[in-house]
Amino acid sequence: MLKAIIIDDEQHCVDRISKLLCKHNNTIDLVGISTTIEDAKTSIESMLPDVIFLDVHIHDKTGFDLLKQFSNIDCEIIFTTAYDRYAVDAFKFSALDYLLKPIDENEFCLAIEKIKKKASLKDISKKVEVLIHNLENKNQLLRKIAVSTSEGLTFVEVANIVRCQSDINYTHFFLKDKRKITVAKTIKHFENLLEQHNFFRIHKSHLINLSFVEKYLKGKGGYVLMSDKTHIDVAVRRKDAFLKKLSTTF
Repeated sequence: MLKAIIIDDEQHCVDRISKLLCKHNNTIDLVGISTTIEDAKTSIESMLPDVIFLDVHIHDKTGFDLLKQFSNIDCEIIFTTAYDRYAVDAFKFSALDYLLKPIDENEFCLAIEKIKKKASLKDISKKVEVLIHNLENKNQLLRKIAVSTSEGLTFVEVANIVRCQSDINYTHFFLKDKRKITVAKTIKHFENLLEQHNFFRIHKSHLINLSFVEKYLKGKGGYVLMSDKTHIDVAVRRKDAFLKKLSTTF
């Protein structure tokens, strides 16, 4: 049986999560509710929960103020937050789970199922570190993204990604320092994450960082010369949108 704690200063949110947890009482036991950072720290230290439902904003503080008080985090964390595009992007970049308020039951159930299937918590502290880094450094060039490789979780500076190349259900990252990282996710996943951060998918197999484009050569679709000296074709159907994006970037 997993032990859960709710940390939230809004009673209706506490009630909502408590009600949803009742439907999973065969696997998760709600052992505590905290409405302040101070009480939450004490509860975590004494109850040693397996799962924490953590509100991002708690009175005049944040859930991150709480997490910074722990040198190591060895439980699952599901953040709850009102919609904020930047914050949501930060959660996605750090590969941490979050639920938007008002909490949807289906989304809640999906989060619970993910918790049940997870076999290791060794990367939680690293994920939280990256999340806080991204939230505190709103300059997109400082943002880091968490990617799962065969060796474990790797954190990459977005500004160091030259390009991404599709390989069916895998994506190869080519970095500024010549490293290559292979991730078991489709290029579409990273297109959705990176398109707002100066990346453009010029071909079904290629997502590029526009900061590393050295030259565009005209043609039917044309092609780009990247800083790592690779030549990449521009798909004909993406050409106009790509040129428009280039004109607003440089």
